[in-house]
Parts: sequence; structure tokens; C-alpha cells
Amino acid sequence: MLNPIIVIPSRLAAARLPNKPLLDIHGEPMVVHVWRRGVNANLGPVVVACCGPEIEQAITQVGGKAVLTDPDLPKGSDRIYAALQEIDKAESALLHDVIINLQGDLPTISAPLLQTVLAPFEDPDVGIATLAAPIVNKAELNSPHVVKIAMTEPKESPSGVKVGRALYFSRSLIPSGGQVHYHHIGVYAYRRKALETYVNLPVSSLEAAEHLEQLRALEAGMRMDVAIVNEIPPSIDTQEDLDYVRNIFYV
Repeated sequence: MLNPIIVIPSRLAAARLPNKPLLDIHGEPMVVHVWRRGVNANLGPVVVACCGPEIEQAITQVGGKAVLTDPDLPKGSDRIYAALQEIDKAESALLHDVIINLQGDLPTISAPLLQTVLAPFEDPDVGIATLAAPIVNKAELNSPHVVKIAMTEPKESPSGVKVGRALYFSRSLIPSGGQVHYHHIGVYAYRRKALETYVNLPVSSLEAAEHLEQLRALEAGMRMDVAIVNEIPPSIDTQEDLDYVRNIFYV
């Protein structure tokens, strides 16, 4: 039986939307909404891995747990791994074997969506899991802001979730002749050993070319499987995204 923990990497230095985690959505900072979504999934403890006292205070004020990490860490995966080291020290008898990386800009993500990211781990050979949904909006097909996935034909897992093996991620349309294209959703789950391996890998050439961190794992031969879902939670990267989420926000 899996013993997951959800870790939300959060930092203030967002180029396109400064102070993004603390931006207000109907009376609460965005990072608090994301934390609540993690708690509602009822998968295990939820911790915010932050880089400064402002985010820490926002989370602790609502009864959550935050871990301060080095603000100079380059990637969210580095931040969650650093936080995990501190969590391990406090909970040495309760080591979590699966770490879910919940992006801090997904304030409307649903509990079923988060729970589904664990489905690929029904196969013991899978080290990393993530999510994708079929693209229905044709404008997304050629948008560089929507990451697409080439994967093996999804097959039904024992729990009834369709799962495929990731072969490549790109901002371009892949596969070019495919009848179904998939929108990658930036939620990851790692087995503990896979996360440790991953964060110690150097930046890969494909990762640098596509500006997609997950390609580092694939280029190193790590197995990443994709659970297929039917909803795409909006992520917040721009003021327009924020305005949209404020308008459609649901509890």
C-alpha cells in the first residue's frame, strides 16, 4: 500500500506574474487554495515547500505546514526534494514512498484528478507518473503554451484508469499524424528512489531545447507513465489566466 505525501513547490520570483503564490482569489492567496485542494484529495500530508517567510506565513495562518527551502534552487523538483529531507528528519518513522508534486498554480484542481495520478503505480516498474487529457480545443494543438505528449496506446489499468507510457513531451504538435493529441497536466508523482535519481541528473540536451524539465527523466531512460483524465484544470501564468480563474472559481 502506498504512503504518499503531497508537496507544493512555491516561490515568489515568477517572471510573468510577480508574487504569484500570494495573489488573491476570492479572499485567499492562490497558494492557500492549492493547499486546500491537496488536503481535499485525502491522499496524505500536504506540505508547501516555499522560499521565504511570506508564503510560510500564509500557509501556517490557515493551519497548514510549510518548509522553508533555499530560494536559489532552480526547479520545483529540487525544491520538493529539499523539503522532503526536512520532513524526513521530523517524521523518521513515517517515510513516504511516493511524493506528489502539485504545482502551486493549479487552484481549481479536483480531488479525483489528484487521486488519479497514482494509478500508474499499479505497475511496479513505473518510477514517475503524471496526467494528461485529450485535446478538444483545436487552438491548443499548435500553442507552444500547451505541452503535448507522445505515448504508447493507453491501456486500462487494474483500477480502470487508462495509462500510457510517455515517450516524448513537446510544445510542438506530436505525434504529427495522430488522431488523438494529449494536453499534459503538470502534476507528477515520484517513487522516492526515482525522485532522488531524477534531481541528481544533469540538465539534458532535450530538456534545454524544449524547456521541459520532464525530458531529463526520459532522456536518462527513466520510466514515466501517464494517466488519462477528462478534465484540464487551468494553470495561472499570466494576468489573463488569473482573471479567468477568478471568474470561474469554484469551491
